[in-house]
Amino acid sequence: MGNLDGRIAIVSGSGRGIGREIALKLAAEGARVVVNDLDAEPAKETVAAIEAAGGTATTCVGSVTESGFGERFVQTAVDTYGGLDIIVNNAGYTWDSVIQKMTDEQWDAILDVHLKAPFQILRAAQPVISDLVKKARQAGEPVPCRKVVNISSLAGTGGNAGQANYSAAKAGLTGLTKTIAKEWGRYNVTANTVAFGLIKTRLTEAPADTGGTIDVAGKQIKVGVNPDLLAAMERMIPLGRGGAPAEAAGAVYLLCTPESDYVSGQTLVCGGGFDF
Repeated sequence: MGNLDGRIAIVSGSGRGIGREIALKLAAEGARVVVNDLDAEPAKETVAAIEAAGGTATTCVGSVTESGFGERFVQTAVDTYGGLDIIVNNAGYTWDSVIQKMTDEQWDAILDVHLKAPFQILRAAQPVISDLVKKARQAGEPVPCRKVVNISSLAGTGGNAGQANYSAAKAGLTGLTKTIAKEWGRYNVTANTVAFGLIKTRLTEAPADTGGTIDVAGKQIKVGVNPDLLAAMERMIPLGRGGAPAEAAGAVYLLCTPESDYVSGQTLVCGGGFDF
């Protein structure tokens, strides 16, 4: 028996890194998971790992910024598993520059993936959740506590040099989360944010050279942190190290459990003791 037996979850950006670990954790606790990634292979690999461990999962491949993606993502959960209980908005990447060098393209791309896409997914989920709640109440059945967890960052709570776009998007996500907590409380839905500090993923791990990049829709985006800067950042963390993706997933899981059913509209900082 898992803490999330019978629950249906969608997790964006769950083919790799933190998102993968979130999907694995939710599935290990009994949730049926819709795995999303920009690319098919990482999504399939996450599903295979879940199934190998005895869990249940399916894929919904594509960019969260694509027109109509929110509806397709939500509908995959409904068509495959018959409902929707947990929404984790995790997908994203960084595209950094100091403000005087940041282009409109950089600004728009990061706001789209980190703020507009979660908004669109939540907008698509509202009629589904409303209908499920209405049917339960008409049948005299209890309405389960559903969960929204939006992934933010300490850049969103305190800003970060070189990340005006990312910081603004993540700060905006906090406002969106608090609004959903107020609007959806009547459906017995909690909405919370997890703000990560330094978590060691492909986006933060120091590249072997200065040419570390990821491919986003055919565009090569430079990622990675200078090794000296990374070491300095870790020295500022009271626990003395960056977090592992599985530890980040644990913070998200906390807000998906029944034990957090009366926690809503909050931001949980997962940063090893470091905060702004």
